[in-house]
Amino acid sequence: MSVRTAGSGTPLDTLADFPAIPSGWAYLDTAATAQKPQVVVDAIARAYGETYATVHRGVYQRSAEMTLAYEAARARIARFIGARSPDECVFVRGATEGINLVAACWAATQLKAGDRIMLSMLEHHSNIVPWQMAAERVGAAIDVVPLTHDGRIDLDAMKAMLTDQHRFVALTHVSNVLGSILDVQRAVALAHGVGAKILIDGCQAVPRLPVNAAALGCDFYVFSGHKLYGPTGIGVLWGRAELLDAMPPWQGGGSMIDKVSWQRTTYAPPPGRFEAGTPHIVGALGLHAAIDYVDAIGLEAIHAHETTLVTQARDALGSLNSVRLLGPDDSAGIVSFAVEGVHPHDVATILDEGQVAIRAGHHCAQPLMEALGVEATARASFGVYNGPADVDALVTGVERVTRIFG
Repeated sequence: MSVRTAGSGTPLDTLADFPAIPSGWAYLDTAATAQKPQVVVDAIARAYGETYATVHRGVYQRSAEMTLAYEAARARIARFIGARSPDECVFVRGATEGINLVAACWAATQLKAGDRIMLSMLEHHSNIVPWQMAAERVGAAIDVVPLTHDGRIDLDAMKAMLTDQHRFVALTHVSNVLGSILDVQRAVALAHGVGAKILIDGCQAVPRLPVNAAALGCDFYVFSGHKLYGPTGIGVLWGRAELLDAMPPWQGGGSMIDKVSWQRTTYAPPPGRFEAGTPHIVGALGLHAAIDYVDAIGLEAIHAHETTLVTQARDALGSLNSVRLLGPDDSAGIVSFAVEGVHPHDVATILDEGQVAIRAGHHCAQPLMEALGVEATARASFGVYNGPADVDALVTGVERVTRIFG
């Protein structure tokens, strides 16, 4: 592993660790998916090219060794997010699947007609649609917490809205559009105060903030590996052991069974109960390597680094009369903005001509776009490999946009 702290132009000096970022290319779309350090690429290549075998099934040595490596990845993830036991960590394809799993399996036994679910205005579609589907199945209703003037989930409004009918709350830890950070412990206290369970979407938080799910007090926490500098197709659902144990399985097949007969099938305890079929073995090993990489840098250092870049970007873009900044000043690694009279897709296209890659669109948050009064935004999001030169390239590109469109 090569993690440096000075010498090649970025405060964290990690750019050389990322083989897919060529010189002169400002990659500012980390909130969508992070680039992969060489150690993760190497871990994946080694697993496929040297040590590959299935897990939990073979009695031969290589299968046993791969099983140990796979479960070691689970244990590493548990330590990383503060789980009380590795068995509280379920491997899923990503946060979307994790949320769907809870919405299907928890709601299947716990929700009934007349119950209420609480979400917020800034949720990703993946933390909206599964709950709409669950509510439609049982006849529950959904309430939506508004935002404060600077784009945070309004917890004072949430407190006023909560009733004893609310059985579940699902909120995002860090907004993928605005970068606003939720006070999770207060949100948890409010939800638990009316007897509701609460799920936190940690996709944007886990790569940039220290997270201890058990200490936060939430009931479920989900994140995706590919936003944490790891592979696609792997993610984690953390849930309290007693809640997972009470939930029925989601899919049937291999691995999730205890015993199968024509008369009756019994199921494995969690996490196996929720991991039907051959798992994404190599993805788990790649995620293990990504977590080791991030921990070697330190999440406090990553957050401080990204905060500095956000401040530089907001200050520079805010000085341009035609640019509207969205979200709070202390957003976590994300800057969303709009250029007056210019569609965000045009902004992104012109920036791409200058080798600056940003995201433009509704960011899978169409209800939030409506609340902001825009169809879409331009979004720059930072990672460990970015530095002041990337901010300069972004601002130069936006200045060119304003000249082109007058």
